[in-house]
Amino acid sequence: MSSGFRSMHPSVALVYYAGLLLFAALLFHPLFLATEIAGLTFLLVLQGQGRGLLRGLPFYLLMAVSVAVLNPLFSHRGAHILFYFMDQPITLEAVLYGLMMMLVLLAVFILFISYNYTVTTDKFMYLFAAAAPRTTLLTLMTMRFVPLFQRRLRQITLIQRIRGVDTGKGSLRSRMRDGMTLLKVLLTWSLEEALQTADSMKARGYGIRKRSVYGIYKLDLQDKAMLLLFTVSGWIPLFFWMKGYGVLDIYPRMKPMHLGWADAAMYASFCVFVLTPLALEGKEKWLWRSSRHSSYPSATLKKTGTRFMSSHLR
Repeated sequence: MSSGFRSMHPSVALVYYAGLLLFAALLFHPLFLATEIAGLTFLLVLQGQGRGLLRGLPFYLLMAVSVAVLNPLFSHRGAHILFYFMDQPITLEAVLYGLMMMLVLLAVFILFISYNYTVTTDKFMYLFAAAAPRTTLLTLMTMRFVPLFQRRLRQITLIQRIRGVDTGKGSLRSRMRDGMTLLKVLLTWSLEEALQTADSMKARGYGIRKRSVYGIYKLDLQDKAMLLLFTVSGWIPLFFWMKGYGVLDIYPRMKPMHLGWADAAMYASFCVFVLTPLALEGKEKWLWRSSRHSSYPSATLKKTGTRFMSSHLR
């Protein structure tokens, strides 16, 4: 069962995540970036993906903090020198720019975690398979390889450890040799499966004729309303961005942040865009809990207005 924002039409989710990615790239401002990170984090928590986010958070923090630390070491632009490190100036502007880039990376990382949970493989195929079936299939297979390689490498490591092949023990030379053995097994397994997949697709006649598409998703009134809301609330920040708002100038000298009526209107529209899925998820959670606390004559809980994926199967 899927409800809330995840049960919306795939085009709605695509517009939402495309807009967030565009905002993360254009709105170089700590208030907007922090709001986007907080909105996506709370959305994942409401969708029950908090544990998955926590598992990958150390890696994401390591990558983001590395950018924040390395930027002032390699970039020495700025008017305010804090101190010297190895005869190189460390400027306040470089430190702040590194922190801003850290927020951008965190926003992008969390965005793709939420995207992978909401936009599933069948939704991605529904959106793009009709226009470019081969490119869509190749994209999905490419995106699938990284988690697939990780799972297979864990399986191979457990099996080879019984045979004495362990990259965690022994000298550096023996660990390198064992690592190459694991890599050889992994590549052989993956290439063999790729050949079998290609032979199976060829035997089934893939690519001989134009691929037909069966769509199980249809735009209803709520989907159209969400698309309209995302379009309007997304264009307003872009309009103000083209006027020069929503960007914090750091180099060569940081400019003070002024929050006028235009900035307030831009931020309010941005919040509507980012936080609308949270409102949908919160509504579904409230309806579900209220239905559980109600007593019904039958053992089957009746639907109380929650939105299920089956509503698209018409």
